[in-house]
Amino acid sequence: MLLTLTLITIFLVVLALAGYLSAVAWALRDASRSVAAIADGLEAVQAHTAPVGEKLATINGALSALSGGLKAVDGHLGAAARVFRL
Repeated sequence: MLLTLTLITIFLVVLALAGYLSAVAWALRDASRSVAAIADGLEAVQAHTAPVGEKLATINGALSALSGGLKAVDGHLGAAARVFRL
């Protein structure tokens, strides 16, 4: 009788462990799919943003030129303010 109960208990423990192992395997497979989708998305982002560096260099040059012009305008407006005592 004791041997039968022991074998049944061992069988139930092994069955429970197998169930949990299957659930973990299922969750890991889903996680793997999610990670693969994220990796594909990041590769697409990398491909789409590759030309941004060249464009930023052009924009930076234009903004530097604009900055110089705006500083000159600021100086002229400061001089005009002094003339008109503003």
